[in-house]
Amino acid sequence: MSGSQDKNPHSGHRERLRDQFLNYGLDGLSDYNALELLLFYVYPRRDTNLMAHKLLDAFGSLAGVLDADPEALIKTGGLTKNGAALLKLVVELDRKAQISKTSRKEQLTTTEKCGEYLLPFYYGLTEETVYVLALDGKCRSIGCKKLFSGSLSAASVSIREVVDYALRTKAASIVLSHNHTSGIAVPSQEDVAVTKQLAQALLSVNVLLADHIVVADGRFASMIDLGLYRPPALY
Repeated sequence: MSGSQDKNPHSGHRERLRDQFLNYGLDGLSDYNALELLLFYVYPRRDTNLMAHKLLDAFGSLAGVLDADPEALIKTGGLTKNGAALLKLVVELDRKAQISKTSRKEQLTTTEKCGEYLLPFYYGLTEETVYVLALDGKCRSIGCKKLFSGSLSAASVSIREVVDYALRTKAASIVLSHNHTSGIAVPSQEDVAVTKQLAQALLSVNVLLADHIVVADGRFASMIDLGLYRPPALY
């Protein structure tokens, strides 16, 4: 028999993985197979099983692969720019989908509701990021803006930018939030200092700093609930 007539043991492998996913989701697939399946759509003619093994070995876990920055995925993981872009796109699409589920009509009248509203904005982020949530007079969201990424400090938070955003959105109150990449949602002394400075600045334009939410590893802590901040009276 000629070699051309021999059956390829891997023939139909991609179709079987795809159909298994469509029928049962990712629960029935290993991390290697799930990553292999995703890479099919960028590398139609390469052994993506080997690529998946290399990525998981390099970054330790599926979460490690998805959290890696594009440069590391290319240099260490051996991906092309298209491959790195696909992995980052998956994370960002999921984050946007979670954010889109939040209701702008809901009244965010408690620290719990504010924290739950803000959590999706931090999904998949690997560096400290500050968001400002603007609320109207009925405590409904009228905007949530990313201010910057980087370590939170009195020097790095632009008080003026927060105040400008509050005035531009005609907010009645503001909720400041940021994440701790350490995985521990415990405010630092610097966090408390920034909160007090911002509260005074907003007070001068009759806008209330309602709370400061610290997010870490899918959880959050409210400075009000922790007794670290007490909103000032506007009048």
